[in-house]
Amino acid sequence: MTQDILTVDGLKAYYQMNYFGVEREVRAVDGITMTVRKNEIYGIAGESSSGKTSFIKVLAAAIRPPMRVVDGSAKFNFKNGPIDVTTATPQQIESIRWRHLSYIMQGSMSTLNPVRRIGKTFEDFAKRPLAASGTPYRERVLGHLERLKLPADVLNAYPHELSGGMRQRVTIGLATVCHPEFVIADEPTTALDVVVQKEVLGLIREIQQDMGSSVVFVTHDMSVHANMTDRVGIIYAGRLVEEGPTRQMFFAPKHPYTAHLVASLPRIGDTTQRPALEGRPPSLANPPAGCRFHPRCPLAIDKCKTEVPPLIPVANDHRSACWRWQDVGPLVKPHQANRVMA
Repeated sequence: MTQDILTVDGLKAYYQMNYFGVEREVRAVDGITMTVRKNEIYGIAGESSSGKTSFIKVLAAAIRPPMRVVDGSAKFNFKNGPIDVTTATPQQIESIRWRHLSYIMQGSMSTLNPVRRIGKTFEDFAKRPLAASGTPYRERVLGHLERLKLPADVLNAYPHELSGGMRQRVTIGLATVCHPEFVIADEPTTALDVVVQKEVLGLIREIQQDMGSSVVFVTHDMSVHANMTDRVGIIYAGRLVEEGPTRQMFFAPKHPYTAHLVASLPRIGDTTQRPALEGRPPSLANPPAGCRFHPRCPLAIDKCKTEVPPLIPVANDHRSACWRWQDVGPLVKPHQANRVMA
């Protein structure tokens, strides 16, 4: 059995605010339990405001008020020992950041300092974790840039002097130059055209295989998950509603929300109208009782409105949180799913 590098158990992270005497609690992450295995790419999908970013902020140990972890744990099993990032001290987090746990942030221009050359930014990120300087440090960085298909003179450039694709390669380089065991990729292809997007995705996969790292890949684009990830977890309204092998999720989804996400993908030559999902995501400050998807679900029954469905095994390595998972059929035909997975 493949060893798990991350175990998340009953994780709850809420935004707790008190303004002018009015208390408000937003349940952005509400009871997520999952694992990530060594050497795999685990995808996280879901529409905007589903809680994806809040969840990976906890995993990245980037918890800042008003967000607080109110219950559960997120334990990494690194080579230098296990660590729970929900209770670790700042010194413990500093000891694993970039060296063992790394983060490809969304938007290269928000990651790179516009008045600092790329070489100086590499020093800020990598010099201390690598514990190297002089020639050994420079050779390590130049060798990594070559792997990323970036010229050495990129170190002398400012971010605005690089194209969007080159900037994104630089952010990937910053996150992986220390060869971390676990990488969090938050929408790494945002604002890139499809040609550059394909190159960046291939680069992430190549780097992941070379380093033997595990990757949590976050994107709302299901077509990217189809071609990039080994397993996918679907988050809706702060909860994990389905999880399974990527191919199985596309051909045999066991939650109606997943089925709609897959069915929404455009396909070449298919001019039929896409099925629309009525309504909008619920407020996480006042989520509905029972299954949080029931106000929009075509399969909802009375039980869905009052009882929270548990995340249970429905097939080999496949879990779903739906009272009617046996009645969920794929909203796409097998030949259409094949086109997405190609």
